[in-house]
Amino acid sequence: MLELVPVSTESKPQVDVARLQAAFDSLRANRWALSRTTAAERIAKLKRLREAIIARRDELAEAIHQDFRKPALEVELTEIHPTLEELNHTVKHLASWMKPTRVGTPMLLAGSSAHVRYEARGVVLVLSPWNYPFQLLMAPLIAAIAAGNAVLCKPSEKTPHTARFLARLVRDVFPENEVALFEGGAETAEALLQLPFDHFFFTGNPRIGRKVMEAAAQHLASVTLELGGKSPAIIDESADVQAAAERLTWGKFLNSGQTCVAPDYIFVHESKKQQFVDAVKAVITRFYGETEEARQASPDFARLVEPAAWRRVKDLVDRTVAAGAKVEMGGVADGPSRYISPTVLTGVTPDMPIMEGEIFGPVMPVMTFRSRDEVYAHIQRGEKPLALYVFSQDKRAIEDVFRNTTSGGAVVNNVLIHVANPNLPFGGVGMSGLGHYHGVYGFRTFSHERAVSVQWMKSLASVFFPPYRGKAQDWASRATRLLE
Repeated sequence: MLELVPVSTESKPQVDVARLQAAFDSLRANRWALSRTTAAERIAKLKRLREAIIARRDELAEAIHQDFRKPALEVELTEIHPTLEELNHTVKHLASWMKPTRVGTPMLLAGSSAHVRYEARGVVLVLSPWNYPFQLLMAPLIAAIAAGNAVLCKPSEKTPHTARFLARLVRDVFPENEVALFEGGAETAEALLQLPFDHFFFTGNPRIGRKVMEAAAQHLASVTLELGGKSPAIIDESADVQAAAERLTWGKFLNSGQTCVAPDYIFVHESKKQQFVDAVKAVITRFYGETEEARQASPDFARLVEPAAWRRVKDLVDRTVAAGAKVEMGGVADGPSRYISPTVLTGVTPDMPIMEGEIFGPVMPVMTFRSRDEVYAHIQRGEKPLALYVFSQDKRAIEDVFRNTTSGGAVVNNVLIHVANPNLPFGGVGMSGLGHYHGVYGFRTFSHERAVSVQWMKSLASVFFPPYRGKAQDWASRATRLLE
């Protein structure tokens, strides 16, 4: 069961508020110069960043491994490659993104033209999480730089080795009046939230997301919240069960389940339940080892980030099993190494502890259904998820799922891959987030879209000038109605 966490009697760490303020002031003093930079100048900065990442990729992999034993290949696939892909995509398209976009004008405004200009928001704050500590700081940073902003970043204190790596990387690539990075805990984050940033970008949980949104409201600043939630996976009677088992096992246990878009729980049609469970158990054995000892020794399975996270997930499993769920595989926990084995639970019902909130750990709850309406009722009762996964060969059934659910993103017959496509917006809806980024969507998130109208010749608007009476009024009234 859950171990008690001793209450600390230590005072909170002191935050150098003056240093934070000085960094902010330096960024703000430079923000207009940055906003006027050309596409070529911004691309040069992004290329320097790309070269530095490539040169230090082994150092980065070691830092993340020290924080929670993340396998080197997972670092490549989920941290380094997506970041380089985002950089390459941005470098390729930035010049076209920065160009003003022409828009049409109505007949009543004949003689004028209109366009939208993309302008830097100013000084922006990026607060990043620990679960993908490199990629989830770099992706918004790339977009903010591309849009011409000055940026202040704070990585999570829960991954200190990666935070120190990020601090060195940022310091070596950017002047402090362009990009500043501060390490520190919650106290540092709270101090940063007091500063009047022009945009707040936060990735984390809804509880802290509310605080960030409240801080942004105090400054009437824009905000992007990338949160999480219980992302469902639905396997219907037409699905390729073996493919579903392989892909869901990978997506669930990647990073030891500490992924905001991980399939949080599985709804499988009752006719496919045993076939699916058997397939998942076989895949876990193939991925991580035939015995529990082999799985615990596997270099391919990460650890939970901290003792508190380990205790929370272990407690969820213990209470769910006590409530009647069956451990089909796994259920082993080792506190000193923060290890929880890849765990599959069946007999799960919606009222069990494992279904209370986002698991964020290597536990796969499996529930069954007869009718999709049961699935829809469950999903609609809960908060809107960040992702939804549907496995089916029936196109009508897939469309029916989309008509009856909502989510930040969705994938058909796979998991997670939408996050790796820079042409798609990534973000949540409702409790799973606000706003989106990646590719052009990130550029626009960190840009103000300025509406501009230009009058090139005599304006028809002059016929509507006062005084509003006589023939002029009658003609103007007839003209507007004709143009409706």
